[in-house]
Amino acid sequence: MLLKLFQCGEPVLRRTARELTPDEIRSEELQGLITWMHETLRDAPGVGLAAPQIGESIQLAIIEDLPEYSRNLSPEQIKERERQAIPFHVIINPVLTPIGEADVEFFEGCLSVSGFTAVVPRYRRVHVDCLDGHAKPRSIDAGGWYARILQHEIDHLNGTLYLDRMYTRTFMSHENYAKRWKDVDVRELRNS
Repeated sequence: MLLKLFQCGEPVLRRTARELTPDEIRSEELQGLITWMHETLRDAPGVGLAAPQIGESIQLAIIEDLPEYSRNLSPEQIKERERQAIPFHVIINPVLTPIGEADVEFFEGCLSVSGFTAVVPRYRRVHVDCLDGHAKPRSIDAGGWYARILQHEIDHLNGTLYLDRMYTRTFMSHENYAKRWKDVDVRELRNS
């Protein structure tokens, strides 16, 4: 079942989502929701989806970066982004700890800001403590693109959109990005 993707302007996207209990996590209802979220993510397609994006104000997000999502990137771009495939997994009640400085800048998009992209500064490395889809504790140390995805999805759980973090002068449609800026160095764009 495909779920409706809420777009910016919906109040649920600006609220801090509530934590889930282990019993709620193991419930048939929540397990079904995770399955539907996964189907919705694949259909979109996207690399992450947080429950507020489908109208549920709960601390739940899913992540999956399939190899084919990088097929239009050059080997240099993949290396620069530190991007690699990430298998499907669930994060619940995450606590993110940044490592170092927010010094990595790349374009980001969002399923809840459909049709647009902008340059967003993020931490290169992060540590996340959370529960998995079976209510078991999990620790994640992530770098590169995976760290960016985690930050983006956890922001959703705290009522934050990439629009709040972007360099406003870099905000543009996907069409203009693909036509004019896809292969331009981010630093050049930001300084123009």
